[in-house]
This record gives sequence, structure tokens and C-alpha cells, in this order.
Amino acid sequence: MSELSTITRHALTVLAGQLAVMAFGVTDTIVAGRYSESSLAALSVGSAIFISVYVALMGVLQALLPVWAEQRGAQQPESVGRSLRQALYLCAAAAVLGMAVLLSPGPLLRWTEVPPALRPQVENYLAVLALALPPALLFRIYSTLNQALGHPRLVTWLQVGSLFIKLPLSVWFTFGGGGLPAQGVVGCAWATLVVNCSMLALAVWLLRTQDIYTPLGLWRRMEPPHWPTIAGFARLGIPAGLAVMVEVTSFTLMALFIARQGTTSAAAHQIAANMAAVLYMVPLSLSIATSARVSYWLGAQQPQRARQVVLMGFSLAALVGVALAAILLIARYSISQIYTDNASVAAVAGAVLGWVAAYHAADAVQTLCVFVLRCYRITLAPLVVYCALLWGAGLAGGYWLAYGGSGPWSDVASPTPFWAASAAALAITALLFAAMLWRAISPAGQNPASGWPGR
Repeated sequence: MSELSTITRHALTVLAGQLAVMAFGVTDTIVAGRYSESSLAALSVGSAIFISVYVALMGVLQALLPVWAEQRGAQQPESVGRSLRQALYLCAAAAVLGMAVLLSPGPLLRWTEVPPALRPQVENYLAVLALALPPALLFRIYSTLNQALGHPRLVTWLQVGSLFIKLPLSVWFTFGGGGLPAQGVVGCAWATLVVNCSMLALAVWLLRTQDIYTPLGLWRRMEPPHWPTIAGFARLGIPAGLAVMVEVTSFTLMALFIARQGTTSAAAHQIAANMAAVLYMVPLSLSIATSARVSYWLGAQQPQRARQVVLMGFSLAALVGVALAAILLIARYSISQIYTDNASVAAVAGAVLGWVAAYHAADAVQTLCVFVLRCYRITLAPLVVYCALLWGAGLAGGYWLAYGGSGPWSDVASPTPFWAASAAALAITALLFAAMLWRAISPAGQNPASGWPGR
């Protein structure tokens, strides 16, 4: 099988699962929007906080993919099992930290001036999601392992199957029925908890019963923490996780700043953010597949094959990103009407989706670059770029345009200035990351494929 076929098949399999997961968010957005405008606004704020916490911690664990893919390329299956057991200690620390943040959102809500009327709904929503965080992170380890092994189908089956549980539960818990009282937006969180626990239980069963995991020796006695290995994971994962957090919070924090504009703007932003997240699944899936193959060839001591895979993945990401951006630009108003039957919200969301299209074109390129840069152990420089551009030029620039600024966007109660500034900042980020990647894959810039933590 050619590299193109391998990457495409892997990416499409991951994409199917990621779209199923994103359908969880789409379901909640539509259900909350049909329940009430205030529920949709509360979901916008609550999901922004949860996503910011979850993706940062998920990024720490996802960054272990190159470790396990290189060990696979080097024909060291038992090393994969040992390092995975050590990764569980990192996962436990991440879960405790994340739950503490989700259970205490008050200071953040006050700092961002979220309307007091929305705060109780948001706090109750996040309290339930705090319980859903540990199983979500454990399932992420299972997902990352399968991606590194080149077997993402088992994960995809679980994610797609769970969609058939999530959809009816969100509707039932939100609107009530059958003796259950309506719970509003909090019902969406309870549905998420049930789904996360179910997926984790099935993942554990698969790890115990499927032959593909036998060579890894996963179920041997749990070793005590090996601090050099855990420290190595942290050096790799923490910058990657912080980079993901900066990237995501560069637009999830928009929800908190936009909330002061009223429920119409908050609801419109939720639609735009949800659409951006759905589109992001395409370059994300391609990046996961590409980085798995790059690390595999690096572990097999074949850097030229790895370079060919990088160039192939980059071309695919750029092409698909531009194509999806064009489709969104053309159909933006029709898409906004799918999410809501409120004419005012749909009109604002349609205008914002034009900027989301530009955002996605840049996002596709930079996502591929940042994933592959991790294969070459480059994690700190992307974090610095993210902080300077996405938080600085993007988020702060959008805030200035919306609430100070000059010209047509001065003091405009709309999410548009935030998305316009973020799209411009992400375009510059994509150019800088492409330059870093080109340098990394050049013969003079390549590092020897050895020395991963836990190897």
C-alpha cells in the first residue's frame, strides 16, 4: 500500500470518529438552541471553558503519539506498554487539575463579565462536565495509542456508535419526559457524562480481548512512577498542551468577551465556533495520520521517507483547507439557518461565518505543521508563536476592534471583529510554522530518531 493510500485511509478513519465526536457538540448546540436562547448562550460560555480545559490536557496526552509511533517503527512493542503505563500517572495529574478548574469557574466568569443571569446555568453545566473529564482523558490515551499503532478503526467504531446514545439522551435530559424533569443545558452535560463512561468501558474491554494489543504487554503489573520517563513526557507534552490551549482559547475566550454583547451575539458566536470546530476535524485527522507515519519512519531510521510523508501531508492539508473554506463562504447563510430559527441570530452568524472560512484555510496549514513539528521534537517555538499571535494579535486585537478600535468596527456589538483579527493572526502563524517545518525536514535540520522518553 502506498504512503498516500495509507495516510488517506488512516485520516478518513480518524475523521469519521472525530466528526461523530463533533456531532456531540452540534447536537448540544441545536438542542440548546431549540430549548431557549439563554440556554444556547449558557452553552456558548460553558463549552468555551470546558473546551479550553479539555483540549489543553488532551494536547498533553495526544503529544505522546510520536513516542509510541517511533517505538512501533523501531519494533519495540513492549516499550509501548511500559510507557503507556507511565502515561497513566500523567493522565491522573491532568484529570485532577482539570476538575479543579471546572468546579471553580466563578473568578473567570466575573473577570470576563459574563452576565450574572447566565452564571448559575454555566456553573451547573461545568460541574457535571468535571465528572466527565477523567473518562474523557483516559479514552484519549486509548485513542492516541491506536493512532500510533495505525489501527484507528476501533476508536472510530466506538465514537460513531456513541453518537446514537448521545443524541437521544441530550434531547431527553434537556427537554425532559418519561418522568424526568427538563434540565435545560445541564441535561446536555449529563448526556456527555454517560457517553464518556460508556466509551471508556468499551475501550477497556477491547484492550483486554483484542489480539492486536497482546504484544504490548499492557496488563502487566503497574510499575511505580519512573520520574525520568514522566519528566520526559512532561517536557514533550506540556508545551504541546499549552500550545493547543492557546490556540483554542484564542477563540473560546471570544465567547466570554462576546457574552457581554447580549444573547444574540453569544448565540451567533456559538454557531461560528461550532462550525470552525467541525471543519477543524478534517486537518486534525490528516495531521494525526501524517504525524503517525512520519514518526514511524523516523523510528525505522529512514528520515528521507519521513520527509516525503511530510510534503505529501502538507499538500493535502493546504488543498483540502482551501476547498472547505470556499464551500463555507458560499453556503454560510444557509448553514446558519440550520442551527437556529431565530432570524437575528442567523443573520449575525452568517456574516461571521465568512471570516470563519478565512480562519479555516489558515488553520488547516498550521495544524498539519504543528503536529509534524512535534515529531521532530519542536514544541517550544510553536508555543511562543501562538502566544504572540493568537493571544496577542488575534484575541487582544479583536477585543480592541470590538470595544475600542476605529473605523467600521469601532464599538460594534458583533463577534465579527474577533473573528477577523483571529483569521489574520492565524494566517501569519501558518506562514511561520511552514518555514519552521521546512527547516526541520531539511537534511541539516533533522535530529536523529532516538531519545524519546520511555523508549
